[in-house]
Amino acid sequence: MDQQMLSDLCEQVGKAATDAAAFIRSQVGKVSSAEIETKERNSLVSYVDKQAENILVEALKPLIPNAGFITEEDTVDNSRQEYTWVVDPLDGTTNFLKQIPVFSVSVGLAHNGEFLLGYIVDIMHDDHYYAWKDGGAWVNGNSIHVSKTEKLSEGIIGTGFPYHDPEKLNVLAEMFQEVLIASRGVRRLGSAALDLAYVASGKLDAFYETTLNAWDIAAGVILVREAGGTVTDFDNGGEFVHIKELIASNSHLHNVLGEIVRKHR
Repeated sequence: MDQQMLSDLCEQVGKAATDAAAFIRSQVGKVSSAEIETKERNSLVSYVDKQAENILVEALKPLIPNAGFITEEDTVDNSRQEYTWVVDPLDGTTNFLKQIPVFSVSVGLAHNGEFLLGYIVDIMHDDHYYAWKDGGAWVNGNSIHVSKTEKLSEGIIGTGFPYHDPEKLNVLAEMFQEVLIASRGVRRLGSAALDLAYVASGKLDAFYETTLNAWDIAAGVILVREAGGTVTDFDNGGEFVHIKELIASNSHLHNVLGEIVRKHR
């Protein structure tokens, strides 16, 4: 796809993401406890996640015939094709259910495994973050860039915790403690997609997490890269999807943060 095709496609993806975000926003405070399912420990889902995913899938299907889908809620058969949509209809479901205003819609497009396009909606702030390969990164029509912070001691770092895997928590707590001491502060927002959008826009200087799924990061990876940042696994490689660990940063902080997380892996 050339730049014009990607730009046009991103606009169409944006319309689908906007519709899904509007539906989710309309349901804030309306989900009863009886309508909430537990997928695994501290991982919740409701009809809102599933309906938002249906909205996205039905809108995305015509855009690239024969494209595959990888989705969190499995409302469509998951399959990887030459082009594959990677969809998280509601990243931050627990925040949504508790009416904590930090949750998002995330749509990524991969071409033969390489992330090509990403669109994230910060639902309650109505901020639209998007990027496509070699097209820069944007929010609401304005160009965005990663921060210029050069010292970890001056950095604000985002992270998350895999509550469904308690065996890892002791190690991750040690990792968190060292990052906390070494940095200006650590934030745990509850939406990895927004963490990455915030790195891309300079709100966060870096982000690290383990036990991430493809739909958590697909859109955010291309955003950070197009905003001038760096995304790798903990070993500075490109296997972050397969081994489910990721560091995203403004590049200046990447090595020093990587040294800390590798020490406590």
